[in-house]
Amino acid sequence: MLARVDGIEASWLASGLDDAFALVAGRFFRREVRVRARACVAGMLSGLERKTGWSLAEYVGEKSPDGMQRLCTAARWDQDAVRDGVRGYVASALGDLDGVLIGDDTGFEKKGVCSAGVQRQYTGTAGKITNCQLGVFLAYAGPKGRALVDRELYLPRSWTRDEVRLAAAKVPSETPFRTKPQLLRLMIERAVAAEIPFGWVTADEAYGDNGPLRAFLEEQQVSYVLAVSCDHVITTPAGRRRADALADKLPKRAWQRISCGDGAKGHRWYDWALVAMSRPEISLLIRQHASRPSELAFYLCHTPRAVPLTRLVRVAGTRWAVEECFQAAKNEAALDHYQVRLYKAWYRYVTLAMLALAWLAVTRAALTDDNGELPTSANEISRMFITLCGPARDEKHARRWSRWRHSHQQRARHCHYQRQREPDH
Repeated sequence: MLARVDGIEASWLASGLDDAFALVAGRFFRREVRVRARACVAGMLSGLERKTGWSLAEYVGEKSPDGMQRLCTAARWDQDAVRDGVRGYVASALGDLDGVLIGDDTGFEKKGVCSAGVQRQYTGTAGKITNCQLGVFLAYAGPKGRALVDRELYLPRSWTRDEVRLAAAKVPSETPFRTKPQLLRLMIERAVAAEIPFGWVTADEAYGDNGPLRAFLEEQQVSYVLAVSCDHVITTPAGRRRADALADKLPKRAWQRISCGDGAKGHRWYDWALVAMSRPEISLLIRQHASRPSELAFYLCHTPRAVPLTRLVRVAGTRWAVEECFQAAKNEAALDHYQVRLYKAWYRYVTLAMLALAWLAVTRAALTDDNGELPTSANEISRMFITLCGPARDEKHARRWSRWRHSHQQRARHCHYQRQREPDH
């Protein structure tokens, strides 16, 4: 086992990526598509500033972007089967019976109105209402690492009610409107059916406040620690109360200072209290900032079997792993670099980015030392891959691409001017 990053060899990295891709290679029905997809994943892990169809095609040595663009649009391959392969790869390498499934959404800011699902809507990524697409993701987190294992594109009602728009983005006609909690439930159902090892589900209050999602998890006997809003109404033995009202009545002895996990600057210490509900398997977990007591967070917990408070706290703290997945996926695996507009193309690009991220997570886990410590980051592994495994390109290749871009820009400019001269009908 390699224990230090500076001991990594190019052949070890390349063979690891080959092994990861081999798990999904059979889902690409032609050799040409299979080879291009493998090259695309490597390109997503490269040091390119923007990893679009054009830049990826140039990076991997193709003569034009046509083939790379077809990979996401018209090429024959099964993106959902590849997704299943990514999930299985992560479960096999990082799986743990006490693992946590984490649901969350992230925004992809866009210009224009043609990309599937795009509209002005709130995204926490930008912290405001902006023109964007929203993707709902399922992450897996265990002691060995974390990665994204499933994805769904959120289609607002403005889209599902507009048949012309759906047809233009090639959204399947049978696609219904689903809320973000419904999309998360769909992904959890797939994880359960695939029998991946996990013990918990967690998500933020946008999902925790959703009663049908909680009811589904309870029916499945799945333990959860879901954040809820401060005004969430809780049924207690004394009656129905708001979550923040319950916190106000807790005595000092009800609070315990517990770390919810390691952060960038050490342990994340908070004060925690657990409030019993009218049903014994349901409880309310309250988090209080150690130095700012007015800062509170609330979590509804479902535990079919009794568990210690420290375990509930750990699961609540694990929810932030999905943010780390998003950051690594966007920074190292090009999750948000795409310029595709079609519905299927979004799924295809994002699925390949998830495979790239999964490989980073599994490679990092392989570097675990004898004390169980992860000695490096996904960012550092990515840097080593870029340095050791990047292709060498000659001057002829660079000049050919420069001529191609110039010719394409001229054609595009001519077409634009031609449309401007055409009279409106």
